[in-house]
Amino acid sequence: MQMVSLPNKILRCGRLSLDLSQAHVMGILNVTPDSFSDGGQHNQKDQAIAYAKQMIEAGATVIDVGGESTRPGASIVEIAEEIRRVIPVVAELAQYDVVISVDTSQPEVIRAAVDAGAHIWNDVRALTRPNALQTAAELDIPVIIMHMRGEPTTMNQLDHYQDVTLEVIEELQQRIDATLQAGVKPENILIDPGFGFAKNAQQNLKLLNEFYKLHCLGYPILSALSRKRFIGETLGGVDAQNRAVGSVAAHLISIQQGACMVRAHDVKAMSDAIKVWQAMRTAI
Repeated sequence: MQMVSLPNKILRCGRLSLDLSQAHVMGILNVTPDSFSDGGQHNQKDQAIAYAKQMIEAGATVIDVGGESTRPGASIVEIAEEIRRVIPVVAELAQYDVVISVDTSQPEVIRAAVDAGAHIWNDVRALTRPNALQTAAELDIPVIIMHMRGEPTTMNQLDHYQDVTLEVIEELQQRIDATLQAGVKPENILIDPGFGFAKNAQQNLKLLNEFYKLHCLGYPILSALSRKRFIGETLGGVDAQNRAVGSVAAHLISIQQGACMVRAHDVKAMSDAIKVWQAMRTAI
């Protein structure tokens, strides 16, 4: 593992901005009935907004709203249903001074979300859906390009690598190239190595240990491993609700290697850990 500084970059998010030289917590807000860790807990608008406010108070500077579960074997969600779940929550959150990310692969959903006040497109499918690249260029908003092979229904059969870190870098580079060719501005691109997506436990751990190598791509990096299965396996098979400490530790390891944003369920614990880490860095 190699220590890497956070990027000296300001990410423009509409009227808001994020200083990426500081580590940010992206709070997870799943407005779904079937997400692996918190499905059904926040799929009513009032529940979702109340939980988002808790995460903001706990230190989240970004709220990531998702209307489709991408856990292994998750059911397909129709576009109209995803819009019905996501847009009212985004419209309400837009009244607060918080950056809003939307976890979707559908161009129609992100267009409606941006109209309602969203700032960032977080796409686990790396803009591979029809018209996604063109939409990203037209909207001119930050986009997070994540590494995954296949779909959530097939990804667990596609975890065959000679060198997981090298191949993740190569495959992310292909998507970055396509994104740039479509007209997306370089300053709008962030990347995510896709912990847990088409990767087994040992591959995830190797990727975490070599996270610093992702900087060769030249873009800010999101780390999103909160409560993932490999954390549970590493801890001896604990369930998702008991993976908070392991998730915080793993996220800190990625921050030490230059991750400027972490996508977390346990926002208070993650924010506290970052405060201690940042205080250590500035201590004389």
